[in-house]
Amino acid sequence: MPLQSPLRIIKRWRRYGQRGDLRFVPRITRGVYVLYLLKRGKYRFVYIGVAGLNKVQNSGIASRLRSHHKKRKNWTHYSFFEVHDNVSHDEIRELESFLLSIFRHDDRIELENKQKSSKAFLKLRKAEAWGDVLAQTRKKDVTH
Repeated sequence: MPLQSPLRIIKRWRRYGQRGDLRFVPRITRGVYVLYLLKRGKYRFVYIGVAGLNKVQNSGIASRLRSHHKKRKNWTHYSFFEVHDNVSHDEIRELESFLLSIFRHDDRIELENKQKSSKAFLKLRKAEAWGDVLAQTRKKDVTH
């Protein structure tokens, strides 16, 4: 019987790899990555991205990091979170939206790719998504 993974979505991850050092990043890796700028001993978020969303798997996080290495100057380190093979492209996008939504208004973080919102997250904020909670609240109010 195969070993069970300790996490359902994340297969493995690596934190604070130095820019240009890709020896721990498998060539074709699907998942989420973060770019940081090491400044005065603290890692500052610069960018959150995803990789490996193509139907034909011919690139991944390593390719995206190489691309950022050529185009972006303001980062020194990266982290990546590789997802399991059964995690869909939409789920990877959802992880990215989730992280960008969390950090959107954090003034300590200067993300280059701040996201206003995703359509899916907007749907979850609307009243229809909260019908079951509102119904339970109304039941409690009536019984008390």
